[in-house]
Amino acid sequence: MSQFLGALDQGTSSTRFIVFDHAGRPVATDQREHRQVYPAAGWVEHDPLEILERCHEVISGALARAGIEAADLAAVGITNQRETTVLWERATGRPIHNAIVWQDTRTTDIVGELAAAGGVDRFRAVTGLPIATYFSGPKVRWLLDNVPGARSRAEAGDLLFGTIDTWLIWNLSGGPAGGVHVTDVTNASRTMLMNLRTLDWDPDVLTSLDIPRSLLPRIASSSEVYATAGAPLAGVRIAGDLGDQQAALFGQTCFAAGEAKNTYGTGCFMLLNTGPEPVTSRSGLLTTLAYRLGGQPPVYALEGSIAVAGALVSWLRDNLGLIADSGEIEALARSVPDNGGVSFVPAFSGLFAPYWRSEARGLIAGLTGFATKGHIARAALEATAWQTREVLEAMNRDSGVALGALKVDGGMVTNELLMQFQADVLGVPVIRPEVIQTTALGAAYAAGLAVDFWPALDDLRAYWRKDREWTPALDPGARAVAYHWWQKAVARTFDWLE
Repeated sequence: MSQFLGALDQGTSSTRFIVFDHAGRPVATDQREHRQVYPAAGWVEHDPLEILERCHEVISGALARAGIEAADLAAVGITNQRETTVLWERATGRPIHNAIVWQDTRTTDIVGELAAAGGVDRFRAVTGLPIATYFSGPKVRWLLDNVPGARSRAEAGDLLFGTIDTWLIWNLSGGPAGGVHVTDVTNASRTMLMNLRTLDWDPDVLTSLDIPRSLLPRIASSSEVYATAGAPLAGVRIAGDLGDQQAALFGQTCFAAGEAKNTYGTGCFMLLNTGPEPVTSRSGLLTTLAYRLGGQPPVYALEGSIAVAGALVSWLRDNLGLIADSGEIEALARSVPDNGGVSFVPAFSGLFAPYWRSEARGLIAGLTGFATKGHIARAALEATAWQTREVLEAMNRDSGVALGALKVDGGMVTNELLMQFQADVLGVPVIRPEVIQTTALGAAYAAGLAVDFWPALDDLRAYWRKDREWTPALDPGARAVAYHWWQKAVARTFDWLE
């Protein structure tokens, strides 16, 4: 039997392929960035063909580093940036437009039009989601309305829609020559088009958004054999598909109701497993699919989505030149003992959970002549921790269960100043696993279960290992005062766009 599994992790800023062994340990990795395209203020795009090329490169690179061939992989799982939207030609595989990225806000008018007919929660009972620019459905509508000829071609069946997982599976399994057009329940649940209970595209929502069903992929489970890949994974079964945040939940082995994780990447996303029934949020969270294994009943989750976390560090590097490398942010923040009274609210694309204020915009508040770049760097890191506290409080209210500890993963968890501050502002321990690439690991786990590489979930629990734990060290009184100033700064971002 093959001793390795592959995971293709296609993220917002980069793509990587990781080879895992039977104990869930990374054997080899290759990772490459792709361009971020900003055609206008608030618009964010990716080139789908560039992403596909990066996927081919990292697959070949990781296999070479591991000293193995594609035939040595038992299967491959795919995980992806969610909500990012691609439309392409069925006959040629050529995209009709750049991918519209999840952060993009060009659909503000469409969102306003939809909400005017029934409020932002018009579809929440069916989809679990508020009406927001974040999700794929309004992005599809924008493409159909604004790319010349797109609507007529879609209605004729000449175009296909997919989130990035669908785009990759279709291309890796043959593209125009028989590619499989499929997505999983987790990605479908992020489109604002899927019924949470039927796990199928909702006809009433499709009618409201004027989206032809012929565009849409088949909705499958998160763990099953979808297709057999061609080069560079010739003959390998594609058997796992999860949106990146659900993949991280799965990779953290949060298989029981009440278990949660927080991923610190471009954005920051906390998910709480709520079990076999969807829980409607009354506190600004999203009701979403956690995963579905084969023909088993689905598992649901509550999610708190934060648009800007690691992206703020990149912004300090790329837009302000405050640092030359993202890894320098911790040292710069440690150069001062506190934030010097500075608060940084990175509402670059509005505020996501728990506010859902698309008109909000970012600000730096509390500046005096005393403030330095060290204070700004520290306030930027603290922003991620405070936003996480807001989400955790909402999650506690909705679930009725106060979390006793938080499992964390993602690129920012190597920043130990941030992790300590996160424990301080939450008042609970923060726990980092040995394998922090839990997004890729979750995709590998899903694929492995589908092909009996691992027989059961309990086997996966045994592979989770703690690397480090941070415990709260901040006085509760000081925590309350600091939180007051954070919330005061957040309130200043509201109603910026008129």
